[in-house]
Amino acid sequence: MTLSIIYINYNTRGLLKQSLKHLFLVRPALDFEVLVVDNNSSDASVEMLKEKFSKVKVIEAKENLGYAKGANLGLQNATGNYVAIFNADIFVTSGALESAINYLDNNLGVAMVGPKLTNADGSLQYSCYRFPKAYTPFLRRTFLGETAFGKKEIGRYLMKDYNHMDNHMVDWLLGGALIARKKALEEVGFFDERFLLYFEDTDLGRKLKNKGYKVVYLPSAKMVHLHRRESADSGVLKSLFSRTTRIHIKSAIKYFWKYYHRSNHRF
Repeated sequence: MTLSIIYINYNTRGLLKQSLKHLFLVRPALDFEVLVVDNNSSDASVEMLKEKFSKVKVIEAKENLGYAKGANLGLQNATGNYVAIFNADIFVTSGALESAINYLDNNLGVAMVGPKLTNADGSLQYSCYRFPKAYTPFLRRTFLGETAFGKKEIGRYLMKDYNHMDNHMVDWLLGGALIARKKALEEVGFFDERFLLYFEDTDLGRKLKNKGYKVVYLPSAKMVHLHRRESADSGVLKSLFSRTTRIHIKSAIKYFWKYYHRSNHRF
């Protein structure tokens, strides 16, 4: 098996249905399997999958495992030499997966690539990053991100100075759409399950780089991402005190403690 495509789903039945329909319509010219890890959804996602997508392997978790544990469950059941890990709001375009696999085939030092992600209107989403400073998440979640200092740091973090039409080695990639060598992920122990949500993708990039692998942003692999940031939807104050923000902060603390505790690295 060349490629295992893994979707992580939690109460996103409608998006998942459309994403899978689109995937099978595009039908990548690869030997591939599709797995869906369902994190104990309550919206009849599993029933929909069994009724509409008989070729999809459904892995039913007994509770909401979060992203890292859910992805690892999918990876443990994947049989492909390569794996693609998607959220339900990712829509694969024609040729994207073939481009990613071809690139990995021809660049053995690269463990993982990330596609160019766009919004539905074709505008760019920033999905490749430099490693954050300890204060970067705070800047992104507060009005301080609008200050001159905040804008400079966020621009560095989001790689706004980089031409997103070119291949580029990066520190890490958005976890909602990743294509990787399964063997490389096995070498670093897959995702760190201590991260319920957020920073598991940052951590994965760092683990791969610490092993000597390269992580690459690959714009020839194009996908549409229908995600909208919570702060854009709900307003800054509501976002700041939301449950997801609290989880984000906890994950940030875990990440910086993991890599900077008892080290000489500067935050």
